[in-house]
Amino acid sequence: MANELEFEKPVLELRKKIQELKEFTNQSDVDFTTEIEKLEARLKNLESEVYSNMKPWERVQVARHPNRPTTLDYIKQLFSDFLEMHGDRYYGDDEAIVGGIAKFNGLPVTVIGHQRGKDTKENIRRNFGCPHPEGYRKALRLMKQAEKFGRPIVCFIDTKGAYPGKAAEERGQSEAIARNLFEMAGLTVPIVCIVIGEGGSGGALALGLGDRIHMLENSTYSVISPEGAAALLWKDASQAKRAAETMKITAPDLKELGVIDEIISEVQGGAHKNVEEQAGYIKDILEKSLKELLPLDSLNLIQQRYDKYKAIGEFTVLNDLSRVN
Repeated sequence: MANELEFEKPVLELRKKIQELKEFTNQSDVDFTTEIEKLEARLKNLESEVYSNMKPWERVQVARHPNRPTTLDYIKQLFSDFLEMHGDRYYGDDEAIVGGIAKFNGLPVTVIGHQRGKDTKENIRRNFGCPHPEGYRKALRLMKQAEKFGRPIVCFIDTKGAYPGKAAEERGQSEAIARNLFEMAGLTVPIVCIVIGEGGSGGALALGLGDRIHMLENSTYSVISPEGAAALLWKDASQAKRAAETMKITAPDLKELGVIDEIISEVQGGAHKNVEEQAGYIKDILEKSLKELLPLDSLNLIQQRYDKYKAIGEFTVLNDLSRVN
């Protein structure tokens, strides 16, 4: 119950009441079967109402849930024969990004993703899923290896953002992110990106330039966190809920804007409720994406990737250069 969210309280209280009635019925001669059935029907309607009409800030809370499945959780569910690889061959290994080779339905693939911890100790070891530049260089090393051997690439995105500390800047954080974007744009193998939690700023984008970009229903993808946006816009980070409403950071918003390709349905209440079932939904969309992309030759693949990103957003081309000033 400690990890349940504020907007879920009515659902949780009703579940608790049903459970208490069931226990009382089992321990006494009084039969509350009819009352329990009525409450269960009411619970079903309440769950549908609460989880089908979630507001942006509520989706942010679900995306940040401490029990939300991570990259390694999905690797375990979706892939076989996973062999993790370490290090960037320049500085060291960054555990905020995991990656390696595996098989998806028997097909060799390269899998890369952000990785946060499940408890305080692991979060410290993995830097709370906020990569240093060596993490991005490790990811790029694996991508170039995938290109060499003709393996499609699957990227799982789940980070608040790249680590902003002095050491990361000294080792070239901005260059590492920019290099990934540059190289991913021209890779000759299919790239499928899936936002599974938070997709924050350049730290997410460094793994997010793909032929297909999908998002779990309750994930977020944005240039800055709601708290950061609120601090900039209104000088008050406590206005995060207000910022989330206006930033267009949820999967439905981004699908409408053309930033992502597909929304992956989530288990009712969030992916953390049933990781096995959630992995099944991801598997379906991954199979579909690879089926569409694998027949393409490298030139068509890159051209479609270029066209995809060119079509995002709205802009006006000025023929009269004097108007630029």
